[in-house]
Amino acid sequence: MRKIFLADAHLRAPADANYRALIRFLDTLPTDTDTLYLLGDLFEFWVGDQPVYRHYDSIIDCLKRVRQRGVRIVYFEGNHDFHLAGYFGREIGAEVHGTGGVVEIGGKRVFLCHGDQLNPDDTRYRVWRAILHSAAAGLILTLLPARLKADVAARLSRRSSRHHGVRRRKFDYPGLIRSFAAGRFAAGCHAVVTGHFHFPLWERDGERTLLALGDWITQFSYGQWLDGAFTLEKYQVD
Repeated sequence: MRKIFLADAHLRAPADANYRALIRFLDTLPTDTDTLYLLGDLFEFWVGDQPVYRHYDSIIDCLKRVRQRGVRIVYFEGNHDFHLAGYFGREIGAEVHGTGGVVEIGGKRVFLCHGDQLNPDDTRYRVWRAILHSAAAGLILTLLPARLKADVAARLSRRSSRHHGVRRRKFDYPGLIRSFAAGRFAAGCHAVVTGHFHFPLWERDGERTLLALGDWITQFSYGQWLDGAFTLEKYQVD
């Protein structure tokens, strides 16, 4: 069976090219696809257990169609989309994880994550993330009126985008990914798949594979597992 891995679409509006392309891609997944892994930041911003972001109705309906075809959907939350478990579990039947972890694929241990926690030196972000992902923050965000929640989402989105550019200049992203993967390999994992960094990377050393997914904004890259091997693929946009 086939597994698909996708991250960092940062969807905004249904008329956008990447939004339309993602719906076409998901609606035409190969029939042997049994699992769709979403590794965070599918949305430009979605926080909480309420469907207040009506511009995402089309992609939600698409994910429901994917699930109805018998494809398992596993969502690892990112830094633009979190506190999703209630709504996505209830409405789509997705399995939602708040942080990265090990799954078994083809009898091998594979570490999957969004990737925003890979940098141990980015302490300021790690504290900020812990606050936002706390149960208390989730409750507060859920109780906010829809208009205020949308305003909070927009502000947090702008803040994250600004700081992402600063971090890209400050930190060696390829080095961070490889260093993190080395630790996972030493712990017995056979593969590491991550998003967040917005550049595609595929490296293999013997039975070990490192896969960074790129993005679904301009690159339209995604990961695939088929016949025991991970590959980095690119969707051809019309």
